Amino acid sequence: MMTPHRLESLLSRFADLSIMVVGDFFLDKYLVLDPALDEPSLETGLAARQVVARRCMPGAAGTVMANLHALGVGHLLAVGFTGDDGEGYELRQGLATMGVRLDGLFESPDRFTPTYIKPMKREPGGERESNRIDIQNRTPTPRVLEERLVEFLGDMASNMDGVAVLDQVGRRNTGVVTDRVRDAIGDLGRTRPDKVILADSRERIGEFRHVIRKGNRDEMRGAGILVEDRESDEMRGAGEMRGAGEMHKAGDDRGDDRGEGPARTVYVTLGADGLLLIDGEDCRHVPGIRVPGPVDTVGAGDSVTAGIVASLAAGATPMEAGQAGNLAASVTVRQLGVTGTASPAQVVEALKGLG
Repeated sequence: MMTPHRLESLLSRFADLSIMVVGDFFLDKYLVLDPALDEPSLETGLAARQVVARRCMPGAAGTVMANLHALGVGHLLAVGFTGDDGEGYELRQGLATMGVRLDGLFESPDRFTPTYIKPMKREPGGERESNRIDIQNRTPTPRVLEERLVEFLGDMASNMDGVAVLDQVGRRNTGVVTDRVRDAIGDLGRTRPDKVILADSRERIGEFRHVIRKGNRDEMRGAGILVEDRESDEMRGAGEMRGAGEMHKAGDDRGDDRGEGPARTVYVTLGADGLLLIDGEDCRHVPGIRVPGPVDTVGAGDSVTAGIVASLAAGATPMEAGQAGNLAASVTVRQLGVTGTASPAQVVEALKGLG
């Protein structure tokens, strides 16, 4: 584990960094319902739920952005799209309050602003989430919008210290990271192997090339990047480490077999067990940080992403960046009922608490 002094040195550089987040920016809209105020609908006779409070915040790629902002990254740029709708207005307002540049977040009248509507039922002990309502695009992303995204990405990437890519949408070619945009990101990674570019994808992490890849155990196993899944007490076992490293070499950046450059680092998140760092032939375990009491893991992976990208951009080694990601997540999981963030002071305190 790195020292507090080393961590503070890395964190002190974050204010000078420029990081671009490319991907699916969602609006998280929480509607607080008070069951005591339910009224029967005169038209249907069904209960009409009554909203007594609302909270709106950027989600998905917006959560990565919120974590980068909380960590003190000085210059942030969003690349994606919203609809020409009220949800888009609220999403842009939320990002603007963090000082995020929005000229790469294109507005399209042909698209919905992706939104997670989360009804929260007010109860004596707090709030309980009811069935979520999702607003997503289910038709292909227009070609002209893809072209704008690819052009903007190519124009701006050279000015950035780091790029985080979040591919949130499951239905192929309906979100920001279409096949064409993914290829453009891979081309950028191939031509700029020195550039910090990290991709996180729920469905297609195995299709990214020439970039750092990060995903959970199931995502990596489904993509053929991680071949074995052992229990946490065997995490340091040579069998998993060797198997993961061999699959990484065989499956990553297939262009490498044509002499197009070395494979990039892979981070496999393991929940409370930390993460695996696969770097060329080497595979190491970065231990998790045990947090006492109740935890809320929503958004923890985004905290890891932000910690890794910012730390690498600041000059951290891959191992140090993994440790910083773990520390950030150990702070955010303690924030119950919200998608948490971690400040530099909280991250340092978490490291000192390991004593």
